[in-house]
Amino acid sequence: MRIMIGREHLLPGTRQEGDVFIMPAEGGGILLPELKGDGPRWLNLEMTVMGPYAQAFELRLYGEETEPRVIIRFGLMPEFHAVVALDMNWADGHILFPGHSVGMQKIVCHGSRISRGEIRRAELVRMPGTDSVSVRIEHPALEDASRPAAFPDTGKLIDRFGQYLRKEWPGKVRSEAELIRTLHAEAEKPDAYPDARWNSWGGWAARKMAEGTGFFTRIKKGNRWYLLDPSGCAFFSLGPDGTVIRCDARIDGLESLLEDLPSRDSEQAVCYGEMNRTLGENPRGPGLMFSYERLNLRRAFGEKAGEAWKRMIVAQLKQMGLNTLGNWSERQLYGKMPYVTSLPVFPDTEKHIFRDFPDVLSEEYRLRAEECAQALAALREDPWMIGYFMRNEPAWAFVDHLIIADEVLRNPEPTACKEELISWLREKYQRPEVFSEAWKIPIRSFEDLRRPVASASSFSGQAREDLRAFSARLNEAYIRIPAEACKRADPNHMNLGMRWAWISDPLLVSGWKCFDVFSINCYAVDPTPALERVRELGVDLPVMIGEFHFGALDAGQVATGLEAVPSQNERAKAFRYYCERVAAHPQGVGCHWFQCYDQFALGRFDGENYNIGLFDITLRPYPEMQKAALQTAERVDAVHAGELLPVSDPPVSLPMIAY
Repeated sequence: MRIMIGREHLLPGTRQEGDVFIMPAEGGGILLPELKGDGPRWLNLEMTVMGPYAQAFELRLYGEETEPRVIIRFGLMPEFHAVVALDMNWADGHILFPGHSVGMQKIVCHGSRISRGEIRRAELVRMPGTDSVSVRIEHPALEDASRPAAFPDTGKLIDRFGQYLRKEWPGKVRSEAELIRTLHAEAEKPDAYPDARWNSWGGWAARKMAEGTGFFTRIKKGNRWYLLDPSGCAFFSLGPDGTVIRCDARIDGLESLLEDLPSRDSEQAVCYGEMNRTLGENPRGPGLMFSYERLNLRRAFGEKAGEAWKRMIVAQLKQMGLNTLGNWSERQLYGKMPYVTSLPVFPDTEKHIFRDFPDVLSEEYRLRAEECAQALAALREDPWMIGYFMRNEPAWAFVDHLIIADEVLRNPEPTACKEELISWLREKYQRPEVFSEAWKIPIRSFEDLRRPVASASSFSGQAREDLRAFSARLNEAYIRIPAEACKRADPNHMNLGMRWAWISDPLLVSGWKCFDVFSINCYAVDPTPALERVRELGVDLPVMIGEFHFGALDAGQVATGLEAVPSQNERAKAFRYYCERVAAHPQGVGCHWFQCYDQFALGRFDGENYNIGLFDITLRPYPEMQKAALQTAERVDAVHAGELLPVSDPPVSLPMIAY
């Protein structure tokens, strides 16, 4: 079904010149009326961003509400002729990250769910930016199958060092000799903190608050929470996530865009890897991965590259005053400085309630929790481990105000959660007619609830109250059962929580007493409102921010990341402003920058391609970030103790380019 786009389909501010749409800085886009009602499964179109930077777009699907119920966000590289294939089945809410095809960047499905019959309005919108942008849109259609990806034919885009060829910026590597000279200088940095204010753990030597336990722990003094290192000194956790040189650049289908890619049969074969799993549901499937970080290290250090990197990165971080290896860091670095880790696998069940929420009241969940917790046993005696996160950003919790018990009743599968919910309602109401009156639902027997019931919480105030109460129980079980298993496997280290993407509903904190530290990921200029939200919900724990970052477009990437600023200088200012505000909060005990190295300009495994590194892809630190990290580290203990005020000058914030 071909989609015809005329001037009557233009959103305000958008202009059309043939198949080119000029979309304003505020966003702009087009209406797609053909998406209303039933029809073919796939929305296929071909798009070209005509400008120097990547762009993020959204397919927004509305019901009767004024706000979109579902948003499918995706990214496009500049000057790629890309086939965009969007599966309308994603709109049912079952998946968060469906996977991207060649020529596209990351795809994310936000919101709850909407059926084709419920769609009243559909828009294809460019996300707001700093300037207008021209986008060519060709051959839009609704079709029964996804359109095959177009392999970009744009000439070389990536140089031999992994840098983007179509941009220039200060500090861009020009020669192999320059790279080798710089990395050898970095490798000569001393493996030590800048001075005696830091002890060997990276704690604050002059602020001993208790007798050391031999492990990292926590303490509350007055209204302030602190982390303590194994010697009992105050420890504010600062450092980068992803301190690793894994094969993370996805290059299958893009090989022709890469300059001087080494042979897979050469001595550089160690730079290649395989992505053996299919990400989401995308037919692209497994992929070929590559590490420019490994390649650049081998240029400088030859076969000793791995050992040289382990010495170099620890020294680099310590000299910046950073004291923590954040999540997903190289295990071979454990013991060289403090680190956090995660359960390798969070307990799961064969049947899910919604997305990745397991059947938490089943015996299967309890047994899997015991199995998964055993991964901690090997680390239980390690004094360098600060603690462990149970998992990162559960996909089910990306839906604002999700009532998980609603999904128990909607789900047609027989589950232990559904059995327990029905038993609980039967015990509370005794007779079906009493329940039916309270919920405003016509049933003859509680057994009728075994059949799928959609949006039950909307039936009545009592129905919503009951389902929220049962959801609190499910959320608590989701956390408590694996948390107790983890404590049995490792009683020495702190449970650092779930790294929630955000507190999408107050029910998420239901199991907070099972944690030693509460964790959230917080992408914002100022983390204070997010920290206050945790406190307002009654959580009396230290709080650790698992992820934050800022990106700019004056270096090698064409996308910023989830928070954007104009320059590397502003990135540095943003780092200081953010970290010192975490430290100033009575519950803030640490924040981890995402991530150590910039992402590959054409996209990592899932298509992210952001300027978010403390170091670039050639392993050299950004001087501005290096300076800011040390300035922050020198002040953060006194700020956390209330002896200094945090810096007050916020960065200049720009609309993000991210997906």
